[in-house]
Amino acid sequence: MENVATQHARVLSGMRPTGRLHLGHYHGVLKNWVELQHEYQCFFFVADWHALTTHYDDPGIIPPSVWEMVVDWLAAGVNPGEATLFIQSRVPEHAELHLLLSMITPLGWLERVPSYKDQQEKLKEKDLATYGFLGYPLLQSADILIYRAGLVPVGEDQVAHVELTREIARRFNHLYGREPDFEERAEAAMKKMGKKNARLYANYRKAWQEQGDEEALAAARALLESQQNISLADRDRLFGYLEGSGKVILPEPQALLTKASKMPGLDGQKMSKSYGNTIPLNAEPETVKKQLRTMPTDPARVRRTDPGDPEKCPVWQFHQVYSDEEVKQWVQEGCRSASIGCIECKQPVIDAVLAELRPIQERAAEYEKDPDLVRSIINEGCEKAREEARETMEEVRHVMSLDYR
Repeated sequence: MENVATQHARVLSGMRPTGRLHLGHYHGVLKNWVELQHEYQCFFFVADWHALTTHYDDPGIIPPSVWEMVVDWLAAGVNPGEATLFIQSRVPEHAELHLLLSMITPLGWLERVPSYKDQQEKLKEKDLATYGFLGYPLLQSADILIYRAGLVPVGEDQVAHVELTREIARRFNHLYGREPDFEERAEAAMKKMGKKNARLYANYRKAWQEQGDEEALAAARALLESQQNISLADRDRLFGYLEGSGKVILPEPQALLTKASKMPGLDGQKMSKSYGNTIPLNAEPETVKKQLRTMPTDPARVRRTDPGDPEKCPVWQFHQVYSDEEVKQWVQEGCRSASIGCIECKQPVIDAVLAELRPIQERAAEYEKDPDLVRSIINEGCEKAREEARETMEEVRHVMSLDYR
């Protein structure tokens, strides 16, 4: 990761509230969030404005989905003591930064985002010829940049969105990073470090700029990262001063590719509500059993005695997620030799899915009994997120000459 981004060991990720979460969300996003919250300062948000880009004609689904989704996050193990959970629209600075970034973002950058035409093709039944839909990748960029997040967990299909964010940050910093009083502000920031650290920083800076001393550069960066008594804005300013550039106002984030493979749906495609092939996290055990027992299998197995090929069977994809090597070997041999039937093959998957859902549903039931607790968690998270967003916007307004004082 870039040195400026390294100092902000912060993760930003969000989900759109468009209905109950399912196992695809759990394996593709939530399990990763639970791991990340122990390693980074994490901001996880409900992307309700993003939901409007495709559900603007039916916004009534959004409010109940928001609270259902937050309950599912908490039930999956996302801990409000370790991560900040908030609702996007409760931090209006997102919209302000989105507007200001739209002033500098070339239209062609948005039109070339791969998901723009892909989603229009997939959602033909919806009228997506709107500015909101075209501009939602820019709103995503604002979501990331307003918290100066260094890492954004995404799947491979979302890497282009992070690259767009990097381009926008680079363009913004190029246009506005050189403050008229930059050197004076940098010198003032140095003094806030204390005499000893300020002197060290000055010596390292001189050694780097005059002699190209790489060790001095590394030592100066480490010194800045260790400072507790200067603001993020001053730290960014001193990074730029060290390297002979302007202040980095909006650090460029890095994509953090998620570890989880795609969770298969009941029909073998990626699990998605748009395909109607999901297993909801709140599904009743009998419903889960029925869903899995009626899953399609290898079409070559018309009769119980017909041999099959697991690679052509959607059930095999579930075994790859849930089964150990012994069970997978049993499936491979039993299916190819027709020594086991499809119902037998599905049973270990049924047992594993039910075992995974049971503790999640138990925790969800506890949170559903106490909606005031859930709202309190979100209220606190919104306040914390807004504090961070306000600090960024103060800097943005200043460099764009919008702080009328």
